[in-house]
This record gives sequence, C-alpha cells and structure tokens, in this order.
Amino acid sequence: MKLDLDFSVLARGDYPQWIVQGVITMLELTALAWLLAAVLGTVLALLRMTDSRLCKMAVAAYVEYHQNVPMLVQIFLWYFGIPSLLPESVQMWANAVGGEFMFAVIAVGLCMAAYLSEDLRGGLRAIPRAQYEASRALGLSYLNAARLVILPQAARIALPTMVNHTVLIFKNTSLAMAIGVAELTYVTREIESQSFRTIEVYLLSTVIYLAVSLLIMAGGAALEQRYRIRTR
Repeated sequence: MKLDLDFSVLARGDYPQWIVQGVITMLELTALAWLLAAVLGTVLALLRMTDSRLCKMAVAAYVEYHQNVPMLVQIFLWYFGIPSLLPESVQMWANAVGGEFMFAVIAVGLCMAAYLSEDLRGGLRAIPRAQYEASRALGLSYLNAARLVILPQAARIALPTMVNHTVLIFKNTSLAMAIGVAELTYVTREIESQSFRTIEVYLLSTVIYLAVSLLIMAGGAALEQRYRIRTR
C-alpha cells in the first residue's frame, strides 16, 4: 500500500493561523491552570499539615473527589452545571468573555490542585519535625515558618513529581476541546474535518504536544539539578 502524504495542506488558507492560535490558547490554558493549581495546592497542603481535624478531613475529601472523578466530567460540571446556579447577569457576563476558556481553567486547575497538594504534602512530611520546632522556637509564626523554612525545602523534595504533574496539566488541556475551547486539539480536528488529511494533521499535532512535553521535562530536570538537596 502506497502512503501518500501531503503536508502542504497545513499551509493552505487560514490553517497556519489556526494552528498558531491553537498553540497559544493551549499554552495560556496550561499556564493559568498550573498557576491556580499551584496556589491552591500549596494552601491545601498547609491546611492538611495543621492539627485541625476538620481541615484534614475537608482537604482529604477534596483530594479524593478530584482524583477519582474523570477530569472530563469535572469540566462538563463546571461548564454546563455550575453556571446554571449563578445569577443570570453573571451567566451573560461569562458568555460575553468566553466562558468556556474560563471554566476550563477552573476545572483543570482545581483538579490538578489536588495532585500538587499531595506532592507538596509528601515533601512536607519529609522535613524533620525538629525543623518545625526550631522555627517556632525562634519566634516564627506557623505561616512564616512554613513560608521561610519548610515550604522551600518541601518544594525541592517534591519537584520531580510536580514536574510530572505539570506535564499532566499540559496534556489534560486537550480535554477543553469538549466544551469548545479552540486549543490545539480542537483546531486539529477542525482542519482534519475540512481537509481530510488525517495523518498529516494529527502527526503535526502529535509533534507539537511531544515537543512541549519534552521541553517541560527538560526544564524540570534543569530545576531539579539546580535545586537538588545535596547530602553527604
């Protein structure tokens, strides 16, 4: 069987512009979802390390929900379900500003916060208890001890798993196509449906996803090398 590939189709019409815009949207979605996940994940990890039983149970429930419900279901819930509970003026505002992108960021960010919080919790548990006690003995409050002493070390310990989950955030942004976010996978499907050049279009998409994933992993490896905790 002869394989007839024609990559010139990717340069026709508006396709190059669609692809570039799809990549930009994909990267924006990844960056914003990661930022939300990192901030919320840090708060959740700190709450779970407190002595409050209520905080521990609430965070544990949050983590269990987000780790055991498919992310696509969570995206649908945020896009189709949550807006119906909001006032009509808020719904109209969300539609006017591109609600599908906003709800995709929220859904992916909240879901991945559960994973990043567990990464950081593992790092926090690796810090000797004596360091907590020494920080408090020096007069630091719980938040200052966490911010200045404990979290920097925990983040360095958790860095490898956080890098893996950053790649997962990036890959999961493709699920946003289900609610109409015009990221790379959405654009790929649109071009394929118009050109019928399935292999060429999806091959390009695959190469882009692979390249960005490898860049994230390379950046993570460089950070791990730079901030590795050296022991004798």
